[in-house]
Amino acid sequence: MSSVKFYTRFERFWHWTQAFLIISMLITGFEIHGTFALFGYEQAVDLHIIFAWSLIVLWIFAIFWHLTTGEWRQYCASCSSDILAMVKYYSFDIFLGGGHPHHKTRAEKLNPLQRMAYLALHLFIAPLLWISGWLYLFYSYWDVVGISGLSLGSVAMVHTAAAFLILTFLVAHLYLALTMSEKMADLKAMLTGYQEIDTDN
Repeated sequence: MSSVKFYTRFERFWHWTQAFLIISMLITGFEIHGTFALFGYEQAVDLHIIFAWSLIVLWIFAIFWHLTTGEWRQYCASCSSDILAMVKYYSFDIFLGGGHPHHKTRAEKLNPLQRMAYLALHLFIAPLLWISGWLYLFYSYWDVVGISGLSLGSVAMVHTAAAFLILTFLVAHLYLALTMSEKMADLKAMLTGYQEIDTDN
């Protein structure tokens, strides 16, 4: 086994700040929908908007970082039998003591199934969330820019559905990070930047 630096300072800052902002937006968003009372409706709306713009700024920096460092390649999905092997592992083998079919390296931090999940997050869920959020936020300007054929209610439903998709992704992400790696190695790596890998593979 060898300790390898997997995650840079920015990568860890981006990950944990993004996690904080997304969880904060989920909390304030559910309060806006009347699920519970924590901050009060008006403050929840204000906080939700602040968290949203903060996340947008963070993502702009993250996109720039991914493009300039080449780390965007980590999310390129590979259409191969490896995906089926990962599905089989998460569905059956992990409960039966089967070996992990993907050996993590610095060049391939994500397994094929994770790549597909992150790609879906970045190319489908996030745009759905942001576009519906902006439409909702700038509803008073719809007539000015000529938007017609939409209702505020339908935009709100799409935004809420996208939020539930984010919540589902978050729950799955936490479950896999906390249970699917030995001694929570993935979580520790995202805290320290270093991960133990088997150099014999």
